[in-house]
Amino acid sequence: MGLLRRIVWDSLCFVEVIVSAVVHGCFGLNLFFSAMWIDAMSTFTSSSQQSCARISPVIEADESETEKQKMSSCNTNGHGLGNSGHYLEGYDKPPIVLVHGIFGFGEQKLGTISYWGGAEKRDDRILAPDLGALSSIHDRACELFYYLKGGTVDYGVKRSQKYGHSRFGHTYKQGHYLDWDSKHPIHFVGHSTGAQVIRVLQNMLAEKAFFGYESTSADWVFSITSLSGVLNGTTRVYHDGIRPEDGRSMTSFSLLQFMRVFVLFYEWLDVPILKRYYDFGFDHYNLQWHKAGIMGLVDTLLNKSGPFAHENWVLPDLSIQYALELNKQLRTFDTTFYFSYATKGTTTWFSRWTLPRSILGTHPLLFIRALQMCMWRHPQRLPPPYEGYRDEDWQDNDGALNTISQCYPRLPCEHPNCELRTDSKEGDLQPGIWYYTTLVADHIYFIINRERAGIHFDVLYDNIFQQCRKQIRPVLE
Repeated sequence: MGLLRRIVWDSLCFVEVIVSAVVHGCFGLNLFFSAMWIDAMSTFTSSSQQSCARISPVIEADESETEKQKMSSCNTNGHGLGNSGHYLEGYDKPPIVLVHGIFGFGEQKLGTISYWGGAEKRDDRILAPDLGALSSIHDRACELFYYLKGGTVDYGVKRSQKYGHSRFGHTYKQGHYLDWDSKHPIHFVGHSTGAQVIRVLQNMLAEKAFFGYESTSADWVFSITSLSGVLNGTTRVYHDGIRPEDGRSMTSFSLLQFMRVFVLFYEWLDVPILKRYYDFGFDHYNLQWHKAGIMGLVDTLLNKSGPFAHENWVLPDLSIQYALELNKQLRTFDTTFYFSYATKGTTTWFSRWTLPRSILGTHPLLFIRALQMCMWRHPQRLPPPYEGYRDEDWQDNDGALNTISQCYPRLPCEHPNCELRTDSKEGDLQPGIWYYTTLVADHIYFIINRERAGIHFDVLYDNIFQQCRKQIRPVLE
């Protein structure tokens, strides 16, 4: 009987992985080809209406805009600027930098589709950089620094030797905010993994970790706003294929294994038009066919080399075990304002079962995922990821992240925090404290498709940007 039960369970797991891979693949391909189709139609329409119009291969632009982009473009190997990608100058008000999450993209990718649902257009001093979609939190923090200051991305000597990749990456001939320093700090808003990327960046600034920049400090960051941020890890990664034993390695058959094979072929083929639309962020591993060759592809597929073999990519960084170790190093600084908007798409039924709030209110991609996260139980044969761990604390979620993980850094110890009140007035908020609130929404409710959230979308981003612009008044010298 026990053998039969095991066979049935393994069969269900097999079917679940296949279905999940198909669903996620179809969703991603639909988004990708939609962007290409929109751009193709835009190019065709503009060409027929205005023979003298100049069209970029990604985003439509008029002649003056195109010339400006040419004058200010930087050699970024595919990380070129989009229609609202610009270089900011002047000190009238600090810029707001939007940092996307896992599988995300900046204003330079996926054509006219906006990861932020158009929120970047609600303020005239906003930057939305394109960082590696699957590269590690540390590598993305490095890319974000050089995106703003300019220069060649330096991942560090020790790290490049440890993980077997090139020390240097993309080159930004001109930084997008050259004036960035302690007197001209920046507001950062991070969605999902983007929140943790910002925290790592701030600590690297405090530690003066960027070669050639000896004057960096935590004061370069004026405020950090976390939107559905993965501040303490997530149990979702264990469902997708990260082993709960160590929080780093992958199981042999899982959704992440399917994704790994696809990503390796995508990076190896190195098709320019595809990379122009979307980039997983592994160029510094030199996986391209003209660099790695056939044997290089074979080695990566056999997990002998590459980012997955060295576990230097984003999914292992999202495990509870890694988040705990990372949070031991990350500080909350007394001169920076911190805000957190957690999302919750589940509710407790009959005071007993935690389940997704509704079928219609949850994105189809996330409903089953949310249900799985509600049912997660840490294996009893393994020690808990931290002292005091309880499964029930991690049941509420938004389909991708556990709500408990999003409010403020709490592992291995709680950082100063306070619930954000709706009646908070200018001057009430203090730096060095995480002000948090919880919203009823799934993980992608406030990105990609503005129409899903409607007026709630506008209210949220207006509140976020107003906190940057009104609650916090920088003193610029």
